[in-house]
Amino acid sequence: MKDSFALDFSTMGSLVVRTCLMAALGASLCGAPPVSDNFLVLVKSSVSVRRGHTVTLPCWLSPPQSAESLEVQWYRVGRDSPIALYRDKKFEYGSQEPSYAGRLSFGLKDAASGGLAAGDVSLQLANVTLEDAGLYTCYVSSDQGHDKGDVTLAVTETGSPPLLSAVWKENNMVNVSCESGGWYPEPTVLWSNQKQALTASSLKFSQDSSGLWSVHSWLLVSNSTEVSCSVGLSGEEAKEARLRLNSPPQPSKQDSGSSWAGWLAFALLLIATLAALGYLFFKKRGKLKKGKAESDHAEETRKLLSKGVIEPTDLSTAKKHYVNVTLDQKGNRYLKIKGHILRDILRDGDGPFPDGQKVTCLTAVKGTPGFSSGQHYWEVYMGKNKAGLKRSWWVGVTSATVIPQERDFTPTASNGFWFLSSSPDTAGQFQLSTEPRVLLPVYSRPWTVGVYVNYDSGELSFYNVEENSLIGSLTATFTGEVFPFFNPGKGDAAPMEILQESSDRVNSADSTA
Repeated sequence: MKDSFALDFSTMGSLVVRTCLMAALGASLCGAPPVSDNFLVLVKSSVSVRRGHTVTLPCWLSPPQSAESLEVQWYRVGRDSPIALYRDKKFEYGSQEPSYAGRLSFGLKDAASGGLAAGDVSLQLANVTLEDAGLYTCYVSSDQGHDKGDVTLAVTETGSPPLLSAVWKENNMVNVSCESGGWYPEPTVLWSNQKQALTASSLKFSQDSSGLWSVHSWLLVSNSTEVSCSVGLSGEEAKEARLRLNSPPQPSKQDSGSSWAGWLAFALLLIATLAALGYLFFKKRGKLKKGKAESDHAEETRKLLSKGVIEPTDLSTAKKHYVNVTLDQKGNRYLKIKGHILRDILRDGDGPFPDGQKVTCLTAVKGTPGFSSGQHYWEVYMGKNKAGLKRSWWVGVTSATVIPQERDFTPTASNGFWFLSSSPDTAGQFQLSTEPRVLLPVYSRPWTVGVYVNYDSGELSFYNVEENSLIGSLTATFTGEVFPFFNPGKGDAAPMEILQESSDRVNSADSTA
């Protein structure tokens, strides 16, 4: 019995010593936790990212342990070869799909992660494309076992601000159209007025060759209301455009010696971070009976509506038609003009103006050359480095050979003035000179405004040059010669400068003008 006990004690002592030696050896090899015989692969089930950005697909081991000596494979579900293969402590790129070349690496699932040494095998994917969307599998294996988990990657793209257009119909109804492109996946479109949500009469989606979605929706509403259209993706802030509608102008009455015929018709095209508006106004003189005048008015309206709405021209295309515009130097006692730079006289204390602080044609001037055909583009700088950004200005075109100086004269599209205006009183909005007046949302106030006129198609578009974006467009039927039109407003410390194509585009408004 004694010998037997001694033998058992000896065996136990040997086991204890061997266990302690193995533990000590393992502790001396590295500071990381040893690999367990069994481990679990944990993942975040879904991740979303904007196209072109970098995303991390979270995947990690439980319990925490080093994955440096393990084999890690990432697969796209439905494909045989891994998109990422890590083994023998390095990535192997021989079997990697070409579309992922140079875009994959290990990432961190969160800011507190210890990385690969702590079992974080998350995959970082750079410059994400629409084609990257789908289901991914994280597979980790060792000599003792293996496990896997799936992560769904959703890729999104935010499109352009909605483009609104409106056409007046019978019975005081307005057909309002909302268009936006460049979305992924299909966006949601919501209509509303100031009181409630509205149901669209039509909603159509289309997909271009790059996979991006465009949407077109329209509805009929009564006039004298405000309509908004918002387009967006689930979980993200939508983009919205608003259109304030008023009753169209009514024909005026003349005395028995004359009457007006062929009254008004117009089409509006409006964009909001950019919205656009189209407006067309016809007016004929003639000695016709009242019944004949009403008939002509209906016929002109029918012709206009059949033309439809034009598509605004891209800024890059518009710039191909750059012209150097020169200011009319015939003199305006309310302006100071030096070369291509102009401003009002208030800064020199020469006011007050006879028309008060309201901006009128007293501070307006036309430019040369005039146009009676073709496409033309010019740029206007709205600031000065020290004085900052202008808040008060008009830019556009006019058919007037002489700018009216009457204090009560209101320039509109109906009397030959088509322009975009900015006022400190409407800091968040621009205004077009149409009837009814339409306000455009200001997503970013421009330093340089580009003006493009296509005389033949009747397009007049305005651009935020720095952001390469459309502010708004309108359509009109030009007759005779039209001229560039400018108004530096009142009270701004900064001048207005008409930029020349041959210049280096360095703002010369810092001169002594």
